[in-house]
Amino acid sequence: MTHDDAHWVAYNAVRGSRPARDLLIRAAATAGPGRGRAAIDLGCGAGVETRALLDAGWRVHAIDGAPGTEEVIRRTVGGVHDRLTVANLHYADLTTLPPADLIYSGYALPYQPRESFDRIWALIRGALRPGGVLAVNLFGDHDEWAGTEGETFLTAAEARALVTGLDVIMWDEEDAPGPAYGGDKHWHVFHVVARRP
Repeated sequence: MTHDDAHWVAYNAVRGSRPARDLLIRAAATAGPGRGRAAIDLGCGAGVETRALLDAGWRVHAIDGAPGTEEVIRRTVGGVHDRLTVANLHYADLTTLPPADLIYSGYALPYQPRESFDRIWALIRGALRPGGVLAVNLFGDHDEWAGTEGETFLTAAEARALVTGLDVIMWDEEDAPGPAYGGDKHWHVFHVVARRP
């Protein structure tokens, strides 16, 4: 499986009408009302979760490296929005994140090499404000794609170490077959919601 720009453009083209993922809904409920507070949708894809955050009153900074991201997001959210900024950046080009009360990254962070992953994780931890909520999907080492070059798969201990110092609200480990964009596969995913004290 090759997860290059062409793959993500094709994937995002057909994903804009799906409902927001449960992880985002749980994270937003944990964080409380948006009321103009700052959220980051890191690896925003087609912008479904971006739209849900905007609808809940958040100011959203959406980031994705797929070509045409801004046009895709604008289509999903219904045009230009005064509480939305979009950055069309690959992880390798991302050097800073703005302070945020909610950081969401759904099925996105693992699609980069470990060195880049560690650098981006440090940016995430640094951007999360006190009391802020982090929600991520991390791929585990039992995943069918584990070992794919340029991607990051973690042991349970490695994944838990990433949230050291945070209050873990939800930790759900999925280790089972299930549907994927390219057909069924074995998933190993850590679904995590945590709050910075």
